Amino acid sequence: MLDAAFAPAPGAHDTTSPREPDPLREPGAFDALVREIGEDGAREVRAVFWSDTSARLLRFRSLALDQHRAKIAREAHSLKSTARTFGYVRLAMLALRLEGTADTLNGAEFGDLLQQMEAAFAGARAQEPPD
Repeated sequence: MLDAAFAPAPGAHDTTSPREPDPLREPGAFDALVREIGEDGAREVRAVFWSDTSARLLRFRSLALDQHRAKIAREAHSLKSTARTFGYVRLAMLALRLEGTADTLNGAEFGDLLQQMEAAFAGARAQEPPD
């Protein structure tokens, strides 16, 4: 579905918003999923994605960075994968950034990245028609 490369820059810790942010979503990604599993299945899976992602973003906020870096990286990896499935490019890229830098981020960088992820999630959700 989403064929974009998702490789972080070596040693990158930049959590600021890029000048031209990644698009919120890849047009047609949901349609590709519908072709694969049918419309009802795709809508059900997307509803689970919304719920799980909302819970995951709250969970990130509840984890102490210095005590849970490995868990944060695993959660970010899962979020990256599911966001890609639905074509939510910006959210996937931010999750990739968190996954790749969770072991070295400071608290301010972590908070900034979470804020960007929450905004990307809200923006992606706002672009979707209600089920």
